[in-house]
Amino acid sequence: MTAGNSGGFAVGWFTLALINAGLAQGKGRSGMNRGLLSLLLGPLATLLLVLQASRHPDRS
Repeated sequence: MTAGNSGGFAVGWFTLALINAGLAQGKGRSGMNRGLLSLLLGPLATLLLVLQASRHPDRS
């Protein structure tokens, strides 16, 4: 990895954390906690969040 590419990587990682926070809120969970967890786990947190059941099963 070159030094010039590391800024784009960080922006992408942070953007993924924001997307995960929105997904978590849509499933009735804490967006802030999931966003912070996503900063640590990255794409793995996205996979776990997508596979996780919603807290509102009657909502579509």
